[in-house]
Amino acid sequence: MFRIAMLLCLGGVCAAAAPVKIVLVAGNPSHGPGEHEFNAGVLLLEQMLKQNKDIDPVVVKGGWPEDEKVFDGARAVFFYMDGGERHPFLTGNRMAKMKQLMDAGVGFGCMHYCVEIPKERGGAEFLDWLGGYYERPYSTNPINDVDVTRASPRHPVSRGWESFSGKDEWYYRIRFREHDKRVTPILTTRLPKEHPNTETVAWVTARSNGGRSFGFTGGHYHTNWGIPEFRRMVVNAVLWTAKVDIPKGGAEADLTVEDLRQNLDPKPPRKKN
Repeated sequence: MFRIAMLLCLGGVCAAAAPVKIVLVAGNPSHGPGEHEFNAGVLLLEQMLKQNKDIDPVVVKGGWPEDEKVFDGARAVFFYMDGGERHPFLTGNRMAKMKQLMDAGVGFGCMHYCVEIPKERGGAEFLDWLGGYYERPYSTNPINDVDVTRASPRHPVSRGWESFSGKDEWYYRIRFREHDKRVTPILTTRLPKEHPNTETVAWVTARSNGGRSFGFTGGHYHTNWGIPEFRRMVVNAVLWTAKVDIPKGGAEADLTVEDLRQNLDPKPPRKKN
C-alpha cells in the first residue's frame, strides 16, 4: 500500500502528491549460497526504502521485467543482477528502453556485477549514463578484506555513515572518462594491497540532462547488508538518484539479523574439496 502522500496546495486547491516510485530489478540466481543474492538483496532494499516517507519501491524479481510498463512513472530505476557479455541490457531493444529512460532524466543505479558491460556493446552508453563501468580486461575484481573510505563527506549520499571495512569482491580500476566533472567518488579503497592506489568502488554521477546515477561495485556477499554503513550508503544513493532530499542523519535503513536470512535463493551447497 502507498504511504499517505504529501499535499500540494496551489491557488488554494490541494492535491495529494504521488509517492516517489523507484523500480528495483533483481537478477536471476547466480553463484553459490550467500553470493549474488539478488532477489533477497532487492527485497531488503525495498524494506529499507519503505522506512522513508513517501517512497513507493516496486520490486521486479528474476531479471528484466516482462512488462516494461513497470518503468512508467518511475523517478529512478535500480538494477542488482549479473552483467558482462550476457548483460540483460543487451537483449532485444532493452538498451533503447534504457536510453529512453536516461533521456527523460530518470535516476539510474547499478550494483556489483551489473556495472560490467562489454566495451564495444554498452561501454560508451554506461560512461554516459552511469559515469563509469567495469571494463575487461582493464578492470579487476579480486576478493579483498579492506578498509573503505567515505570519499566525499559533504555529499548528501554520505550523510549518516562513516568509513568502514568489509570483505567483498570490490571491483576496481573502473573505467571513467578522464576528468569527468559529473562524477563524484563516494567510496574509495587502497588496492591492490601489494602496490596500493586509491580506487573508487562507489560513485555518483550528475548527468548533463539533470538525471542522477549511482554505481557500486560491492555486493558480492549477502552478509554485507548487515553492515549499517554499507546499507545506509546504498539507500541514500538510491534515494538521491530519485531526487529525494537525504536527511542530515541519513536515510532510514534498519535491518535485523533475521531479515538477512529471508528470501535467499535455493542453491545447492558448495562442494567440499
